[in-house]
Amino acid sequence: MSFQQGLSGLNSTSRNLEVIGNNIANANTYGAKSSRAEFADVFATALNGAGGSNIGIGVSLSTVAQQFTQGNITVTENPMDLSMNGAGFFQVSDGKNPTMYTRNGQFKLDRTGFIVNNQGLKLMGYPADGTGVIQPGTASPLQLPTAGIKPAVTSKMDVELNLDSRAKSTVPAAGAPIVFNDPATYNNATSLTVFDEKGQDVALTYYFQKGATDPTTNETTWNIFLTASGVPFPNDGAVPPLPTAPTVTMVFPANGSAPTSINGITPAAAVAVDVPASTNAQGAPTLAIPGVMLDLSTATQYGAAFGVTNVFQDGYAPGQLSGISVANNGVVTARYSNGQSKPAGQIEVANFRNPQGLMQTGGNTWNRSFASGEPIVGVPGDGNLGKLQSGALEESNVDLTAELVNMVTAQRSYQANAQTIKTMDQVLQTLVNLR
Repeated sequence: MSFQQGLSGLNSTSRNLEVIGNNIANANTYGAKSSRAEFADVFATALNGAGGSNIGIGVSLSTVAQQFTQGNITVTENPMDLSMNGAGFFQVSDGKNPTMYTRNGQFKLDRTGFIVNNQGLKLMGYPADGTGVIQPGTASPLQLPTAGIKPAVTSKMDVELNLDSRAKSTVPAAGAPIVFNDPATYNNATSLTVFDEKGQDVALTYYFQKGATDPTTNETTWNIFLTASGVPFPNDGAVPPLPTAPTVTMVFPANGSAPTSINGITPAAAVAVDVPASTNAQGAPTLAIPGVMLDLSTATQYGAAFGVTNVFQDGYAPGQLSGISVANNGVVTARYSNGQSKPAGQIEVANFRNPQGLMQTGGNTWNRSFASGEPIVGVPGDGNLGKLQSGALEESNVDLTAELVNMVTAQRSYQANAQTIKTMDQVLQTLVNLR
């Protein structure tokens, strides 16, 4: 029996050393999980085996158990690097074999816009439609759009500002209602860029002209003249066109708070303005932009210097894809050169009731098995699924110091089992030599 006992010890210890060596080899492999050799003693079965004098016949390797503890998170500043903080696996696929699972978040873009790992496996998730709305359902390979984003015509403008109540009236006594190259005919000016249907920029300039103050109510009228790339509106249609009236007229109460009426509308609300066709700074003709809603209801007229505190318009020029970012919930956002951004998809992750039942397939991937159970899928952060961190990777959970100590221990065990065989050989030699 001793030979068998010692031999089983040598075999099991040798396997243990292999496991330790594999752990050490993958100490710097992102997303790798350490393994542990687990052993069981072996006894011969007999009908009277219930007694206390049975001697075991050695040891066997029961299993090599993977240890799915969290690895350290290291920051890389690469937005395509993803780490999973908590339970869950990234899902990757080659489109032919069953879906595989990994904790290694070293992803890249291939030439067709798919998000892939170093083995060319595509990251799985939910796609987004053309407007950026995520379409949850069955996961499919995530592909970033290669085309640019279409322009959007301006449909709304907001201007928040204060007009100085201490300023004098600048309405000309005769002639044109305003002369743009004569600052004496207006008090202040500011500008805002809007966009036509082609995404071409149109420079709007606002000229603010203080009108009369009602001596009875102390209400003050302000006229606002607008030009589109130098073209006033409304205008007389001449060449060059001349303004015929203010584009917007505001009436402020005596206390200078928000206007009580705009273009005669009470209470004050957004008014529609028709931006005419013009020629931009590059010399290209721009399209007319009808029905733009201009909101000046937050304007004030206090005894303070003129100041614009906020401007907004909802149009934008066309743009090309300039980068991506990934949120903690797995939403992949595409950023464009025109400053716009929209969701391009959402990463789906999976977890298992028994991760130790997963089958290792190499390349930092696992396959599900009967022992692991079916995958429980969802988006990062849902339920007991972990969250993602972009620009970071999960290191291997191998404790190198512990593995080196385990190696020394396994070496001692191997030597001891070898000594058992050597001693049994000497005992048998002695018996053979008896005469």
